[in-house]
Amino acid sequence: MKTTWLKTAIAIAAGALSTQALAAGFALNEQSISGMGTSFAGRSSSADDATTLFGNPAGMSRLKREEVSFGVAAIHAKTDIKNTSGFPGNGSNDGDMVPFTAVPMGYYVKPLDDKWAIGVGVYVPFGLITDYEGGFEGRYHGDYSEVRVITVQPTVSYRFNEKLSIGFGPTINRIDGQLESAVPPATLGATADSRVKIKGDDTALGFNIGMLYEFTPHTRAGITYRSKVDYTLEGSTRVSGNDPTLGAIGAYGKYDASLDLETPESIDVSLTHELNDQWTIYGGAMLTRWSRLETIAVENKGVAAGPASASFGTIEEEQDWHDTWSYALGAAYKLNKQWTLRTGLAFDQSPTNNTHRSPRIPTGDRTAVSFGLAWNPTDDVTVDLAYSYLWEEDTKIRHTNSQGLSYNATYENSAHGFGAALSYRF
Repeated sequence: MKTTWLKTAIAIAAGALSTQALAAGFALNEQSISGMGTSFAGRSSSADDATTLFGNPAGMSRLKREEVSFGVAAIHAKTDIKNTSGFPGNGSNDGDMVPFTAVPMGYYVKPLDDKWAIGVGVYVPFGLITDYEGGFEGRYHGDYSEVRVITVQPTVSYRFNEKLSIGFGPTINRIDGQLESAVPPATLGATADSRVKIKGDDTALGFNIGMLYEFTPHTRAGITYRSKVDYTLEGSTRVSGNDPTLGAIGAYGKYDASLDLETPESIDVSLTHELNDQWTIYGGAMLTRWSRLETIAVENKGVAAGPASASFGTIEEEQDWHDTWSYALGAAYKLNKQWTLRTGLAFDQSPTNNTHRSPRIPTGDRTAVSFGLAWNPTDDVTVDLAYSYLWEEDTKIRHTNSQGLSYNATYENSAHGFGAALSYRF
């Protein structure tokens, strides 16, 4: 029982970073509010503002003035849990486990001349907080998770000619998290659960590179490659409680823990076409190599020899995630010089599978529709607002651990996303 919990928790440290975020797997999409308005269609080709530093660093070459952009996206998720069963089968299933969450972002871009531009961005590419109620039926499979990655990206772009630009930015990525779960009583007649808490963090490097090609002044295509990032999380595993059996084998205590993990690379391709002075259409697709998440292993040091060491020494869990595609279409309509309306539709595949999906990652394929508004009160200022609504197919969990504890349920997930950003050009 305790072994299986740790397997689940370590898998979450590597993979379950977003239960209800507006992207599949554990990726967050909220790095641009203007892009959010079109469901991120045209992310690597639009290059409308400083947020292109993330979407496609080559797009910085299209910005004619020094620009700073700050924004925040908020996510309000809802989950209905039904058709529950399992062993031991006691507990509640409220489903209200994702608190209202805010995702900040900030960018600065400075053109040096007609060819060179530099910039820096700070954003959150991955993140999760899930907090099930006390007494949740699936608590032995994971009931609390908080993980986030914060990235700083210094970037440079170069424009070869009127058609071709490239951009590159190394990424400095900081990951940290806390994961908890209940451990069922091992002593006959005991009623109180024990608890396991895992904490860890690391800093690692990656990079983003992009190319932008302008076929005509009205049509351009972009491609962006975001590298994988290799982490070695260092932290601790703490087991606490009052179960006599777990105490007798020396299971209770705090251990040094380490975990190697890779966040996956992705390739984003998109097209932007200005039909006329009012209408612009966008299309895009992204491939994410989630198949890197095959097996997760954690090493714990300082565990007592014997049964405790056999349970907590080295722990592995198969994930068997698969690569995914996401697709998006969007449009923008310019009412006048001050106002622009946006909308978009996106589809995201889920990398998880029915065999290994747990209550920490209860996600399936999802569809999202978005609406956006840009207001330009002056030539120097733009205010972007966006709203997205996503819904998932019914997602089934059929999770059984090596001690025979099981949790089966059907999740109905949906989420509202809200975004606001301010851009200022010097």
